[in-house]
Amino acid sequence: MLSAIDWTRPWFRPFAASASRLRGVDLREGLNAAASGWLNARGLPLRFVPQEDLPEGVAYEAHIFATGQVPTRDNLHDAFNALIWLHFPETKRLLNRLQAEAIARDGVQAVRGGLRDAATLFDENAVILVCEDRSMADALCGFAWRELFISRRDAWAEACMVMPFGHALLERLVRPYKSVTAHTWWISASPATPLHVLDGMLAVSLAEAAEQGRLKGGRSFAPLPVLGIPDWCNENADPGFYDDASVFRPGRRDTGAEALAG
Repeated sequence: MLSAIDWTRPWFRPFAASASRLRGVDLREGLNAAASGWLNARGLPLRFVPQEDLPEGVAYEAHIFATGQVPTRDNLHDAFNALIWLHFPETKRLLNRLQAEAIARDGVQAVRGGLRDAATLFDENAVILVCEDRSMADALCGFAWRELFISRRDAWAEACMVMPFGHALLERLVRPYKSVTAHTWWISASPATPLHVLDGMLAVSLAEAAEQGRLKGGRSFAPLPVLGIPDWCNENADPGFYDDASVFRPGRRDTGAEALAG
């Protein structure tokens, strides 16, 4: 499963070392060894368990929050989810708490409420734009694709870094296609920021946004067609790559504005 993935791809590279330690062992056993001593949002030991351990009728997020047990299937979707737990434990704990509290308050409904929807979208499909230059975040928020990827292309080499977070996004990127689009959250930090520090900054940023009522569904985030990121796709070296308005859309100018406010 994990051995078939090209871990040299830029979106997989941050997770390659952890993934290598999971090859040739039972997935859950390997994950539990890597996460030994880790706790969930309630301070309970975090454990990756078989999917069958999730009781019938109990919401997945509520079960993790109540027990510390993460039901994990033998598939790429759940393997990527576990890898994100290994790299972003503080942020995953926060998202799980937000989701579980929303379920406890509102129950499981056909349509998720705004906060739970935003937390779930982030969990499944987010990338983090790590950049100290606010104008890059503004260009993303304003759908200024040519400024972001052509005029400012050189800035991506040293000043900006995109870190995948969403496990469903990573699953789609096993077989990437041009229109793959992520929900983006900006962190004002150096791209050289250590991952554990970035995790803490991200958790604080999302918690503050939740407290301030800025996490409300998909418009809390700025859309980013990820294959437009320089060096993530050979074809985007041609400026004409960004002329495809079905992917690089004009968009609404207010989308993601609050979320990228820093």
